[in-house]
Amino acid sequence: MSNFIKKLFGTLAEKPWEKEQAAIDNYHPGKTFNLSKQTSAVIVIFGISTVLFSLILTGYLYTIPPEQDTKFLFKPNLLWVNTIVLFFVTYFFSKITKDLKKNDTTKIKKNLILVGGLSYLFLFGQVLFWYQLMQDEKFVSTNSYFSSFYIFTALHGLHLLGGLFFWGKVCSKTLKLKQNEITSQNKSISALSLYWMFLLIVWLIFFLTIFVFNDTVIAWCKALLT
Repeated sequence: MSNFIKKLFGTLAEKPWEKEQAAIDNYHPGKTFNLSKQTSAVIVIFGISTVLFSLILTGYLYTIPPEQDTKFLFKPNLLWVNTIVLFFVTYFFSKITKDLKKNDTTKIKKNLILVGGLSYLFLFGQVLFWYQLMQDEKFVSTNSYFSSFYIFTALHGLHLLGGLFFWGKVCSKTLKLKQNEITSQNKSISALSLYWMFLLIVWLIFFLTIFVFNDTVIAWCKALLT
């Protein structure tokens, strides 16, 4: 406990005007956290994206009319498939980062390609799902459920496309490297893995709220609105 207090209040006790402390400060690298530039950029994106997704989810919860018919909602199996695909993407990214820490680069190129392929498969599944909704005459203007669904999935898809852009740059560099040089891409790959984990968490919150437990959520919102 005493060590914690020293670390917490140690800076307040320092005297930067003294020569001894000035010498120590001059050798300090200036970093508060040991984070790479790539990871720091991802964390900033987390903050902005979390606000956007939270606004959409909050808007959905507070705009459901009391007469919302839950039987009208579309209940396909394709969303389950897409969710499983996203789980596999995160799993393979996690496997890549673990292999990099162990300096095992034998399967990294293969797994990186697999991650990209599965991510594009997820996007294709989302577009196919939109097509199914439109064929069933369920559009953005149908009700608040579908307007929130279209907006959320579109925003999530754009985030995924942005991630795929940087994945393409990192993957193209990695594929050109020799086996013993792949570890030089560790920071970039770790940041991408963290980004995909964020996309999975956001998707699961949305998936559970608006699909799996949707009837329960709607009943709760009706109770708040009436």
